[in-house]
Amino acid sequence: MKAVVVHGPRDLRIDERPRPEPGPGEVLVAMEWGGICGSDVAYWKHGASGTAALKHPLVLGHEIAGRIAATGPSVTGLTEGQPVTAHPAEPEGDEPLPDRIAGRTNLHRRIRYFGSAAFDPHTDGGFSEYRVVRAARIRPLPDGVSTEHGALAEPLAVALHAVHRAGDVRGRTVLVNGAGPIGALVVAALKHRGAAAVIASDLSETSLRVARAMGADETVDVSSGAPLPEDIELSFDASGAPAALGPVLAATARGGTLVQVGNLPGAAAPAALGSLVTREITWIGSYRFVEEIDEALAAMRDGLDVSPVISHRFGLERAGEALAVAAGSGSSKVMLRLDRAAPGE
Repeated sequence: MKAVVVHGPRDLRIDERPRPEPGPGEVLVAMEWGGICGSDVAYWKHGASGTAALKHPLVLGHEIAGRIAATGPSVTGLTEGQPVTAHPAEPEGDEPLPDRIAGRTNLHRRIRYFGSAAFDPHTDGGFSEYRVVRAARIRPLPDGVSTEHGALAEPLAVALHAVHRAGDVRGRTVLVNGAGPIGALVVAALKHRGAAAVIASDLSETSLRVARAMGADETVDVSSGAPLPEDIELSFDASGAPAALGPVLAATARGGTLVQVGNLPGAAAPAALGSLVTREITWIGSYRFVEEIDEALAAMRDGLDVSPVISHRFGLERAGEALAVAAGSGSSKVMLRLDRAAPGE
């Protein structure tokens, strides 16, 4: 089979690898679609994502969907040809979580994640024609949800988890700073959860156009010098840019809440954080998701349309081009067709 493998900074190859076989409790998935994430771009550009650095070649990809090609022994309830996606996280070891974070499996000390170099050996992702997945991590796609949209259940789950961290958003006015794919999906998740009005801000009119298509009631192009709104009780930062934190905190009302869903740098970076103290703002971190992938699939089944987030499509053989486009400023979600039906851009 073919696989999209990063060997080092700017060293991406389409490698031939043996087709795997499912063992007990496993299924073989014939992959059809994958969505390129910022971490995939980081491994390609820098050979690292955050503090996770490549020590050997890694198959990229954790936003994936396809169809079951074979089931291993003892697997029940799943059938060949069934369209599925996968929950890409697997806590490692049996260390119990402290009571204060019981059930928050995304906060386990050691989590293996598809397409991650956090541990050695690395955990290969799903940008390949086939991948073996534990049956417990498989999520069948609801009727009416395509495998292309199913591959976006993972980033939508990230957005839904961030909204969950904020509590009840029904009837509230919310600011989302950063309208890349995750920010745009946060907009959709907020509207899905009942937010009254969502304001999206970004430097890119292209991204703001996507945010509007995903349900933003108002947009702010900060590249033009337009100010952020004031006295917003609930804000989300999906940009991950330290320089944005000062303005977003200033836009957040006294005693308000800022949910940090955009990944911040792992190294020291300047940020204007004074308002966090003087205005008693609650700053909440949001990391990946727990089981919100199930809610993401249900939301898509019930009509949440993720298609406006998709800006480009490439075949597996053009993965290098796809990553370059995803790293640029003119794209939103870039999709890879992972089976033999390889479309153009």
